[in-house]
Order: sequence, then C-alpha cells, then structure tokens
Amino acid sequence: MLIPGPDTRVVELRVPGIAGATPESVTGAVATATVAGDKLGRIVRPADRMRRPAPAPSLHAGGRPVPRVIEGYVWSAMTSGGLAKASWALLFPFCLANVAHWMLPPIPEGKRVAHALGTFLRALLRLAALLLTMLLVGQLTVVSADLIAAQCLAPDAACLTSAVPRWVRELPGVRGLIGLLPVLLVVIAMHRLSTVDWTVSIKHELGDAPGRRMPTLPGGGVEADPDTPALRALHVTAALSVASLLVLGGPMGPVSSGVGALWTAAVVLLAIAMVGVFFLDDPTGTHPEGPGRWLRGALGAAPRRVLMILAAVLLIATAVLVEPPAGKLAGADPTAELLGALLALVAVVVAIVLAPAALMARSEWAKQARELRPWAGGWMAAPMLALAGLLGGGFGAGLAITVRGSLDYDKLALPLGYQWITLLWGTFAAIALVVLAVAVPLWLLSRSIAEKRGNYAPPEVALLHKDRPEDAKRAARKWRQATWQRQNYHRLLIATAGLLTAGAVFGGFFRALNIPVPAWASGLSGLGVATLAALAGGFLFVVYQASQHPDRARKLGILADLASFWPREAHPTVPPCYKLKVVPEIVARACEHLKEPNTRVVLVGHSQGSLMAAVAAAWLVDSLPEHDRERIGLVTAGSQLQWAYPRAFPAVVPHSSLATLAGMLGPRWRSLCRGTDALGGPVTTWSQQVYNGRLLGVGFRPDGTEGPLSPAVAGPTGALVLGNDHWLPDPLRGPFPGLRWAPGVLGHNEYQPDPEWDRAVAIAAGLETP
Repeated sequence: MLIPGPDTRVVELRVPGIAGATPESVTGAVATATVAGDKLGRIVRPADRMRRPAPAPSLHAGGRPVPRVIEGYVWSAMTSGGLAKASWALLFPFCLANVAHWMLPPIPEGKRVAHALGTFLRALLRLAALLLTMLLVGQLTVVSADLIAAQCLAPDAACLTSAVPRWVRELPGVRGLIGLLPVLLVVIAMHRLSTVDWTVSIKHELGDAPGRRMPTLPGGGVEADPDTPALRALHVTAALSVASLLVLGGPMGPVSSGVGALWTAAVVLLAIAMVGVFFLDDPTGTHPEGPGRWLRGALGAAPRRVLMILAAVLLIATAVLVEPPAGKLAGADPTAELLGALLALVAVVVAIVLAPAALMARSEWAKQARELRPWAGGWMAAPMLALAGLLGGGFGAGLAITVRGSLDYDKLALPLGYQWITLLWGTFAAIALVVLAVAVPLWLLSRSIAEKRGNYAPPEVALLHKDRPEDAKRAARKWRQATWQRQNYHRLLIATAGLLTAGAVFGGFFRALNIPVPAWASGLSGLGVATLAALAGGFLFVVYQASQHPDRARKLGILADLASFWPREAHPTVPPCYKLKVVPEIVARACEHLKEPNTRVVLVGHSQGSLMAAVAAAWLVDSLPEHDRERIGLVTAGSQLQWAYPRAFPAVVPHSSLATLAGMLGPRWRSLCRGTDALGGPVTTWSQQVYNGRLLGVGFRPDGTEGPLSPAVAGPTGALVLGNDHWLPDPLRGPFPGLRWAPGVLGHNEYQPDPEWDRAVAIAAGLETP
C-alpha cells in the first residue's frame, strides 16, 4: 500500500448510467465546464459562475483534508438526442438478436465438440438475424406493395379516392413505384444507421485491451467484428431481394413467365446472402486463416458494392416492369409465412443445440453459489432469440393492422397468417391480464399478513435502521420488492418468451393445416389486434417523443444501455457499441492524470457506468507497471456486475473475471449497494445472511480467493461493510453537515449524497483502511 504524502491528490473520475445523466448530476454541481472529449463523450468538472473549472470539495481521510478533483464522463449523447438515435427504438428486435449472440455460454478449453457447437450456434444466430431482417422488410412490403399499391390503389377500389388522383391508379409503373420505393428508402435508412460508429477522441499509449481471445478480465473479449461491413452488405442485399421476390410471386414461383429472370435473380441473391452470413465467423479477427477466409476475401469492398447495387437495380426493375394486380399480391402470403417458418425453425434448432453446449460449459460454474450461476443454466440465448423474432413479427403485423384500420376500406385483405398472430398476441394479453388480476391482490394480501405478524422486514433492515422504526418500515417494502425483481427479471423474460412461443407453435400448427380461426376466439383476436396496434403505435410514439424531447429519450436509453454495449456481431443494424469509445477514453483520461506521480485515480461507476468503469480498471491494472497500478482504485454503486452481467453473459463477463480483478485491486475495489435498489446490488459478496445480530456472507478476499468473510462492521455513517461491499441505509440516516440531503427511499438513485460515498473513494484511493 502506498503511503500518502503531503502533496497527494485524488482524481475521482465518475462514469454514470444513462437514465437522467446530466453533467450537473454526474459531478454534483450546479454548473459544469467541459475540459476534454467531444460532443458525444465529454469530460466535465464543476465550474464557477464564469464557467471555469472549479476545485471540488476536499476528501477527508486519515484525519486531514486531501485535495480532490471531480471529473465526470458524460456519454448520454450516444444513446439519446435527435431523430436518428430515437429511431433506434424501432430496431429493438434486431438488438435482441444481437444480444443473444453475446449470451452464448463459454467454450471450455480443449473440448472440440464444444468448440464446434459454439461455431454452429454463432452461424445459426447470424442466419436468424438475417431472417429477422427479411421478415420485417417483407412485412413492410406487404403494407406498401400489397395493402396500399395493389389493393387500395387498384383502379376499381373505393379507397383514398379523395386523396389520390385517378392517373396514379391507371398510369403504368406508378403503383409499382409507390409500393417498392418506401421499402428502398427504409432499407437505405437502415444501412445508414448501421454504418454509424463512434470515434475515440482521447488517445492513450497502452496496448490492446486485455483478454481479446479468451477474456480473463471483465469485458476483455468485447471487440469489434472486422466482418461487420460484409454482414451489413449481405443484410441489405437480402432485404431488397426479399421485397422483390414478394412482388414477383413469392417462393412458389414467378407470377408470370415474363418475370422469370427477375425472380431467378432474386432467389440467387437471397441464396448468396444466406450462405454468406452462415459462414462468416471470426468475431475479433484473431483467426484470419480460419475456414471463412475464402468468403472473407470474396466479400471485399468492391464485391459488397456490386451485391447491393444489383439488389437495388432488381428492386427498381421490379417496381417499373411488374404491374401490381387489381387485388391481393399472390406472393404476399407464401413469402410472409415461409420467412416466419424459417425463423421459427432456426430458433428451434438454436434451442436444441444450445442445450448440450450449455451442459458442456457447466463445469465453468458448477462450484459457484446458486445465485451466481448463469440464468437458465447458460441457455438464455434461446428465449432471447425467440423474443426477438416474436416481437419483430408482432411489430410488422401490428403495423399492417394499424395501416389497414386507418385506410377505412373493408375490402383490404391481410395475409391469412396474421389472423393467428392476432390470436397469439390476444391470448398472451389475456393471460397477462388474468395473472395480474390474480397475482396483485394475492401479493398485497400476503404482504399485509406478513406485516401484521411482524416478519415482513428482512433481517438486514433491522441492522441498518436501529432505533428508526419508520425508516425500517419504509425500507422493508422496497427491500422486498427490489429483491423479488432482481431474482425474477430473467424468469419473467423466459415466461414471456415461452408463452408467446407456445402460442406461435399452436397457431403455426393450425395454419399449416389451413384451419381458420374459430368463431369463439374472435374476442381474443380482437384483443390481439388492439395489442399489436398498441405495440406498433407505441414504438412509433416513443420514437417521436424521443426525437422531440432528448430528456425523455434518456428513459428510452435504459433499453439501449443493455443492447448498445455489445458490438455488432449477429446483426449489423443495431446502434453502435459505445463501449468501444467510452472505455478507451476513460483509460486515456486516467493515464493522463497518472503522469503526475502524486495523483491517485479512482474510477467511480454508477449502474451501467459501473460495468465500463470495471472494464477500464481491468485494462489499466493489466497494462500499467506495478507502481502505477497501486494508484488505481474502483468504486461501483448500484451495479449489475454480480446479479445480471455474469449471469446473462457468462462468456464475456464471467464471475471468474470479477474474481481476477478483485485479486488485482484488493481493498481498492469498493462497492456501494442498497437492498432497496431493484437495478443494482452487491458485487464482491454473496450468500448474505443475518445470524445472531451480525451480517455474514461469502465473497472475494483481499488475496483474490473466495470464501467466508468476517462479520460486517458498522461504519461511522451507519453503513454495514461486508468484505468490499458497503450496504447503505435507505432512507439515509442524515442530514449530514456539508452534504446535500436526499430524503425518502432512494433505491437506484442518489448515491452521491450518502457520506459513505466519500469514505469508499478514500479507501479505494488507499488513503484509509476498511
């Protein structure tokens, strides 16, 4: 441990989560000044009235004040602000498909079968992502080319008669262009969104991030995929080709002999795209000699442009040369149903193959405590992929149903499979309403009975709120709710995906037998129509609100937090990965401060920011020399580094990587947690229990091992310190002199006003002992 000298100073570099993160809230100041960075990632400090950087309050440690510099890395502009970023909400099904790739279980070293299964699963997920793109574009083509151009704008249709002139319906080629040009514009917009990448503006001199191939530190294997441009081109090619195929007659054959060449070209382009995405597999570019090298060479910059140009020319030729019929397109039903069936088939194969892959990886976590093991035994990618497909299909069907209702023409016909989709979502909505109607009263009743019996409050609450019965009563309810939510988030997701999947299997079976929706189910179908319309309308409304009000977009950004952290791997049309910009810039800023030998840098991450702070700290301690490594500290607050990330992403943020980092940092890693926080929790300890009035638990020891810890010690401000975790009383026990007061149960918010924040920073800086 370094002994602080008279000129020692501490730089507290704060990394916030996304929700409500402003420069003022990050630094705890009324005004801030930008001192480094760019418009997307700014380094800010507290400022005076002239907007000049001002000194921060001193850090009291060891009985004396220590100069402190507070800096915040504000990155909310990467996920909110403007129509382009807001429109990412419409790509949420794509994001789920991409996230599913990162949820795959780890591949044990030396097991060839496990390696083959992992390669096959990655290929299947890329193929599923491509089919999801084709499904959504196909559903959009059903709306524009079939519902509007072919049916509503037919010469004899009494639809939009007052809004559309007669010549539009009768002039050859016009209806075809109306039907397919919107599809072309949407695909171009998707392609433009997929090319957005963040540029690192603050450089550092360290080497590559640790653990590129097999991460031994948190997030070490999260790297950009060099094959993303090829993947992007194949998705554009497939999207344009499937729209052309639908108009040309669908998978059953060309609508007429005169368009046979166009139909064949569409099928060939689709085959190239599907084969290409299946065999592209080198996530970090570490195996250029792998089996996909021939395909990687064939999909260089020039061939990619040729493919996209050919697909665009095919679409325009189809629009000009193929006159839509005066009625329903023959290829609408078979195309939509085939895409849905193929996506369902791939999802089923993924679920089946994932089971043995997860079993082979079980040795990685078999000795861990139950609350640390991966969700669903490492099988979580399967329900995530199913949910992506069902949400994507539901959104497309909801959009078509909404458009048909707004056109107010009862002769408009949707694909027959949409009837079963409405029944599926109607049944899901009905079951969800019934469960809520039963579960909520039962939960309220059980809570009331437990409160009357006096056994509702968790035992930890009594320790944290001694002689404060009102605070204990308020904390008990929030503590129970937060604990239940953390323990059941993944179960709710699995139940939702399972229920929707069961309904999809049921509907697909009867649709394959060509059985119509029974009359008794008309009410459920009506509820499904309303649900799907609400789904599509809700997505569009959220996008509009987010584009007009960036502050509200931060709430939308909570969803983007999880999705946007991961690089484009299975699906290219997802928001750019902010980790690839944020972490290097945090590392560079820390290195800049470490050039002064009297400076100690403490990375402080709240919520999602705790993951990036931990990844940055891992990079620093892995790359810096020993004397600089001891000047690095880490504080996490309201973090998901234990209950969420290692369990959802066991291959890239495994529990073992946290143990390695804890061993490197020792007591210089502190974690602030509240039992009332539904989004954050403890990081370095687990299996907590109260015995004989003392808080016990298991966790990381200072030497990097794991095992039982000494009982928790009460801190000077009322917190219980168990290992490296600081359990904070909530509500606060203050007010405290010189600190901002935050009343009420705070949950996931307002960690800074707690005086234990400064104490944790001082310990992480090596100025105090725990």
